[in-house]
Amino acid sequence: MATTLLSSPLQGFTDFRFRNAFQKYFGGIDTFYAPYIRLNGKLVIKSSYQRDLQPENNTTLEVIPQVMTNDADEFLFVIKYIQELGYKELNWNLGCPYPMVTKRGMGSGLICEPQKINHILERAHNETDVVISMKMRMGYEHSEEILDTFPILDNYPLKNIAIHARIGKQLYKGGVDLDAFARCIDATKHTLYYNGDITSVTGFKTMQERFPMIHHWMIGRGLIADPFLPQMIKNNTTEYPKDRFKIFKAFHDTIYQEYDAALSGPTPIKMKMQGFWEYFAQAFPNPQKTFKKIKKAGNPRAYQSAVAEILKE
Repeated sequence: MATTLLSSPLQGFTDFRFRNAFQKYFGGIDTFYAPYIRLNGKLVIKSSYQRDLQPENNTTLEVIPQVMTNDADEFLFVIKYIQELGYKELNWNLGCPYPMVTKRGMGSGLICEPQKINHILERAHNETDVVISMKMRMGYEHSEEILDTFPILDNYPLKNIAIHARIGKQLYKGGVDLDAFARCIDATKHTLYYNGDITSVTGFKTMQERFPMIHHWMIGRGLIADPFLPQMIKNNTTEYPKDRFKIFKAFHDTIYQEYDAALSGPTPIKMKMQGFWEYFAQAFPNPQKTFKKIKKAGNPRAYQSAVAEILKE
C-alpha cells in the first residue's frame, strides 16, 4: 500500500495561509487537518475559525475540520456548521496536552472518561450522517487510558484513530512510546494512523519497518521545522533540492506577506514569525544562533535583514 502523509494540526500555525503556501512550494501532504474549533460553551463559531474553513480559502488541498469539545450539543453544532460548508468528515481532538485544556476535561484530559466519549459519539451517529475520525494521545496520566476507550470506540464506524504516541502529561517532552503504540494496534478493530516525532527520512523509515501494518503517517511539528520532509519521504530520498534555500525564501516571503496583511501592527507579525522560526531554525546549521538573530530583530526592517543574513549564510 502507498504511504499516505497527513499534516497534524498545530493551533496558531497550520491555518489556511500556511497550508496553501506549503502546498504550493513543497507538497507531499495528502490531507491537511485544520486546527481545532473550540466553542467555550457558546454556540458561536469564531471568525478566525470561519475564515480557516471557508472553501474558497482551501481550493488546492484536501482539508478535514477538527473540533475540541466534551459537550454533545457543541459537537452537533459544529457538525451542522461544517456540513453546511460542504465538509463530510469531522475529526475529534482528544489529543491536546495543554493543561488549560485538559483541566477542563477536553483534549487528552477526556480520554479517561469513556462514558462521556460514548455519549457524544452515540448522539453524533444517531442524529447526523457525518463521518467521524479521532485524534488522540494514549492517555493523560498513563498510556493504558486509551485501551479502556477502545471497547467503546469499536462500537462506532469511525473512519480512523490517529494516535500521537505520548501521554498528555508529557506535553512534547521525552520520547514517543512505541511499545504503547504497538499495544494499541492489537487492541482495536479500527484503522490506526501514527503521529509523533517524524522529523527525518531515516527516522520515518525506522518507524515504517517497526510498524509495517501502518499506512497513514501524521507529521506535526516536523513539517514546520523541515517543510521539505514530506516530499522527501514520498520520493524516498535524503537529498534536498539544489535550490533549497531559494524555495524556502519564496515560501517564507509568501506567509510573511499573508500574515502581515492579516495582522495589525508590527508586534503581532513579529510574534507570529518568531513562533515559526522556533521551528524553522531547527533546519539551519546553528539553530540557537539562527533563532537568536530573529528574536533580536525589533522591527520589520531588522527582521527582513536578519532573514536575508540567515539565508545568505
